[in-house]
Amino acid sequence: MFGRPKWEALREEIVRWPMGARDWQRIFLGNATDVELDSAGRVLISPELCRAGRLEKEKPAMLLGMGSHFEIWEAGAHEQQEAATLSKGVPPILADFTF
Repeated sequence: MFGRPKWEALREEIVRWPMGARDWQRIFLGNATDVELDSAGRVLISPELCRAGRLEKEKPAMLLGMGSHFEIWEAGAHEQQEAATLSKGVPPILADFTF
């Protein structure tokens, strides 16, 4: 999920992709949708995007802040992804990173 300014920049980049990426353009641009917060501060995610993200009404979802955007994860899938990442250890590219 991207704010409007970030999405506009990404959209312009995607539009410039070569013809060999047309199918990916269709996936990224064709499935993009504007959303609004409701009076309770909730975002309604379209059924198509829920299916793509494997989000189900009965399963909790997580909203992760990623700096320039948010990622929406089914909680169990995020837990599995995080465990797999941690099991690999810190990659060399992050060896010098500190807080």
